[in-house]
Amino acid sequence: MTKVFDLNGNVKGEINLPSVFLTPYRLDLIKRAFLSIQSNKRQPYGADPLAGHRTSAFYKGVRTGPHHMMNREMSRMKRIHGGPPALTMTARFVPQATKGRKAHPPKAEKKWTLKINKKERRLAIKSAIASTILFDLVSKRHRIPEIDLPLIITNDFEHLKKTKDVINVLKSLKLEDEIKRAGIKKIRAGKGKMRGRRYKKKKSILFVVSKPNGIVKACKNIAGVDICNVKNLNVELLAPGAQPGRLTIFTESAIQKLGEIYE
Repeated sequence: MTKVFDLNGNVKGEINLPSVFLTPYRLDLIKRAFLSIQSNKRQPYGADPLAGHRTSAFYKGVRTGPHHMMNREMSRMKRIHGGPPALTMTARFVPQATKGRKAHPPKAEKKWTLKINKKERRLAIKSAIASTILFDLVSKRHRIPEIDLPLIITNDFEHLKKTKDVINVLKSLKLEDEIKRAGIKKIRAGKGKMRGRRYKKKKSILFVVSKPNGIVKACKNIAGVDICNVKNLNVELLAPGAQPGRLTIFTESAIQKLGEIYE
């Protein structure tokens, strides 16, 4: 039995947790499923197929006649003929030559997706859900007081429409320190500052609801907070960075649907 809180932080009642919270902790599967999701976001890239091929250089393997290239005490490869003296008989095209093609360039047709079996992915999600009640894991990621996990609140939470109301609910659950922690953003070290990712932001609370009515817009402006329909849970939301133990707040109806989905 786990306590259910109302919007003022008072205990309203108790609810039985579904069996999904008894799933063994499998970090290896969680990491596999996380990398599989991330790999689908990878944009393929590759070199121009004609890169390094656009040259007039050629090799002519005859012993006499114009442009012959044998008996000249030089390696037999395509070379520039004519042009300024500095370029005459300069090697081109081959990988070892200046301005030559690459030996093994990246191919645009390469498949970056990492596949995972359906049963493994499902077990990874169940394990990530179960890890949300392990206080040792959650307290490493978040600043929380000594509380019983998971945090479950009434279905009235799904009907909130203002950000200040959501923040008041979090304060009533004694999560002010977590809100402050997530509000801090740091400047990234290195070249990433020039490439559209100047700031590093922290991941904070995950809300799991059954019917995202007005609560989606209400949570949008809180730093680090994500909100998800219980049907759409995945490892990337439950274990950001492939590290399980995210602070997750469920609604009553979301807990009931978890039992139906992951029997």
